[in-house]
Amino acid sequence: MPRYAELKRITNETKVQIILNLDGGPIELKESLFTEKTADNTTALQTTGSQIISINSGIGFLDHMIHALAKHSGWSLIVECIGDTYIDDHHSTEDIGIALGEAFNKAMGQVKGIKRFGTGFAPLDEALSRAVVDISNRPFAVVDLGLKREKIGDLSCEMIPHFMESFATNARITMHVDCLRGFNDHHRSESAFKALAIAIREAISFTGRDDVPSTKGVL
Repeated sequence: MPRYAELKRITNETKVQIILNLDGGPIELKESLFTEKTADNTTALQTTGSQIISINSGIGFLDHMIHALAKHSGWSLIVECIGDTYIDDHHSTEDIGIALGEAFNKAMGQVKGIKRFGTGFAPLDEALSRAVVDISNRPFAVVDLGLKREKIGDLSCEMIPHFMESFATNARITMHVDCLRGFNDHHRSESAFKALAIAIREAISFTGRDDVPSTKGVL
């Protein structure tokens, strides 16, 4: 069965739509949140034979990071968000993290036949990041990126770990992400998202068995 989810999260602050296939392949947006009046031309878009990725959060650097996460996780992913960015970037970033985590959890379904644990390292020039993931049904996140700038593009640096934490909590996974070295905050952030993608891709990969990867017999 495809590991697939569609999800909408509508609040007074944001409208978020997610379409996710954890194994890549074709996905289709049946009805966009955007009209001609609300459309944003800064979408991160990539279509290949194995993946469809379209990210439009209204925050350019966040689009870039989610694009990297989807690409290196092997996902097909569509993200749309109309948010109150006239206030700031907080609500949109947080709500996309929540919705993406919920979609991930829904797409995973019962945790059987997967590795469960995954580790990823990713360099980007001088920056090097490490991520360790457990598909545990015990949500917890430790994120230490050591970012120094106030913002990267229109995304507040404080929201980058908060996005990861929001995703982990709602995906119901345990996640540790560290930037081990680097001085460019763009590089530090991007290497962290890529390391996380590599760890997730390993953790959700199939083992060929049909067992629950836990001594408890359930996750």
